[in-house]
Amino acid sequence: MRGGGSDPVREAARLLAERRNAVALTGAGISVESGIPSFRGAQGLWGKYDPMEYATLHAFMRSPGKVWEMLSEMISVCGFASPNAAHAGLSALEKMGVVRAVITQNVDGLHQAAGSRRVIEYHGNLDELICVYCWKLFETRKRWVIGEVPLCDCGQILKPNVVLFGEPIPWPAQEQAEEEARTCGVLLVIGTSAQVSPACDLPRIAKESGAAVVEINPEPTQLTRSVADVYIPGTASDIVTRLVGLLKHPSPGTGGH
Repeated sequence: MRGGGSDPVREAARLLAERRNAVALTGAGISVESGIPSFRGAQGLWGKYDPMEYATLHAFMRSPGKVWEMLSEMISVCGFASPNAAHAGLSALEKMGVVRAVITQNVDGLHQAAGSRRVIEYHGNLDELICVYCWKLFETRKRWVIGEVPLCDCGQILKPNVVLFGEPIPWPAQEQAEEEARTCGVLLVIGTSAQVSPACDLPRIAKESGAAVVEINPEPTQLTRSVADVYIPGTASDIVTRLVGLLKHPSPGTGGH
């Protein structure tokens, strides 16, 4: 039921109420309303910094000081951001027993800040710095100062504990994410076109395992045409807030507690 009938939000709420065993897959679009621009958007970082020049492991190892220009901007933007209604809504759905986990491609930590407890960070988190030589970890806020390149106790330059191009997804995160996709009843895809590998495999894994795939994005994506059972156009904050309202106060046909 790709269009979700006359009201795809109600159709999504019905699926969530009936199956309850839901997992959310989120991307940059869920954090745009928190003031964090999408990397690929008109105002995104990749419009200002060539990712092959600034966002690969090779570039970092070759010119860490240069790459830290871009990393500093990322940390500054994310550091001033607060969770929005979509983050809060997913946390509420977890507390209601509807959503059991969030798989996020974001590195901003906003799901945890909103209260979500089961968050699988596919690409790491900017809250930590790691030494690529001795692998020691540090809290970013304790080591990083604007305009400076942070150093490890061993004297080497630290990098945020995030996945740069050319680095593999941390195996525990990938394994957990695939297991959640295989065993969920509903996969909520929010704010991502899920085109980047291997995250792009998760909606397909969920679909092939029998889950209903609900996509929430402002514009249709490749998922809309090929994978989504229900596509809901709109902003993440608006749609997730409406879903929470319908599940808290179900009407006939929606289901509920």
